[in-house]
Amino acid sequence: MRYLLASLLIFLLSSFTPEPSIKLGLLKYSGGGDWYANPTALPNLAAFCNDQLGTNLDLQYATVEVGSVELFNFPFFHMTGHGNVVFSDAEAENLREYLIGGGFLHIDDNYGMDPFVRPSMKKVFPELEFKELPFDHPIYKAAFPFDNGLPKIHKHDDKPAQGFGLIWEGRLVCYYSYETDLGDGWEDQVVHKDSQEKRIQSLRMGANIVKFAFEAE
Repeated sequence: MRYLLASLLIFLLSSFTPEPSIKLGLLKYSGGGDWYANPTALPNLAAFCNDQLGTNLDLQYATVEVGSVELFNFPFFHMTGHGNVVFSDAEAENLREYLIGGGFLHIDDNYGMDPFVRPSMKKVFPELEFKELPFDHPIYKAAFPFDNGLPKIHKHDDKPAQGFGLIWEGRLVCYYSYETDLGDGWEDQVVHKDSQEKRIQSLRMGANIVKFAFEAE
């Protein structure tokens, strides 16, 4: 009997397949901007979402080029940097198809990205304009309430934090966080030495974006 139970236990363990985890994506682009900034940001955000939202996100993210077919394997992409952003015609079309097809893009201006990312996204959606989202938009209350919109994480040019969106046929397909730097707040505390309060604010807003994006698929 003991050997029978042991064999049964081995069989059950070997046949059990846990639900596969989902990877968040980091968008790699051309132009010289540092798309690779904040390397600890997405792993920390994934861990926070798993802990606070009960998600099953892989702590390792996927880096995917804008023009790659691999784009369509991931429901969520994060894009950041400080400088120039260039999309070829083919890359812009690929990103457009991905977003129209149900994907979601979060752009986080790490500082200095704004003059470049706006014309690049205009190439993706020439018929759309970035619109500032009202504070009562669902993205600001998807998991944690932000009654005044985006939290202000870094000073930058000392302007108010703003959240903009590209809306395709009634669906928010791209969310752009400006003058706040959420990704820096997601990074390990030793990197930017943000206060714990700022880091929690940033991670909670990041969790809102992830939750909204996944529920809007």
